[in-house]
Amino acid sequence: MTKQMKIDRGAGIAIWRQIAEWLKAEIGSGTFVTGSKLPTEADIAARFDVNRHTVRRAIAVLVNEGILRADQGRGTFVAAAPMNYPIGSRTRFSEIVSGQHKTPSGRMIGSALEEADALLAAELKLPLGVQLIRLETLRVVDGTPVLVATSWFEQARFPALVAAYAETGSFTKALKQCGLDDYRRLETRVSAELIDPQDAAFLQIPEGQPILIVESTNVDDAGQPTQYTRTRMAADRIQLVIES
Repeated sequence: MTKQMKIDRGAGIAIWRQIAEWLKAEIGSGTFVTGSKLPTEADIAARFDVNRHTVRRAIAVLVNEGILRADQGRGTFVAAAPMNYPIGSRTRFSEIVSGQHKTPSGRMIGSALEEADALLAAELKLPLGVQLIRLETLRVVDGTPVLVATSWFEQARFPALVAAYAETGSFTKALKQCGLDDYRRLETRVSAELIDPQDAAFLQIPEGQPILIVESTNVDDAGQPTQYTRTRMAADRIQLVIES
């Protein structure tokens, strides 16, 4: 973008607002399509003969409005509409994403063994101190990270789970390899908080941005809890749909 555009400095409209409106018009006309990367702040500033701080403010406003998405280290992109994510008795990430003609993927970003504290023991209906597997995962849709999750399982029941998930990238497939053919969602709790720096890096969103917190418990056919998960979702990329 080298062609310089003129700003109407006598219009009584803030310069950053004029740039924001221009960006929205370009998006509306299809010049910048959903998922496309915007020119850099420096390029836009040169086009309008303004400083980069003015451009940064215009972009920040559009990010807050959900029109743009700023990914740390990658740039600014035209945001897609949030993906619907149904929450019901059978909630399966890969099935939900594939059903919307998108490509799901996932990878393990950490694992450890730890003893069940009071919270985990209560959620999994296990004695205090029982050895648990903690699995940290990152889930991606069409190349864009959408959620980070921490899940806990009884280690004695699923001793090969870490290797199975590393191989399959799917909890459903990994648990099936470990002898659990099916499971259902027992409970889901939704809240919100500000993202921490580590999750912000994985989700490629600014630190301090609000995110959705989804705590869930899955059970087997006998009603015994098999998995407790605390998920952190990028709020501008996923729209929860509660099924009745």
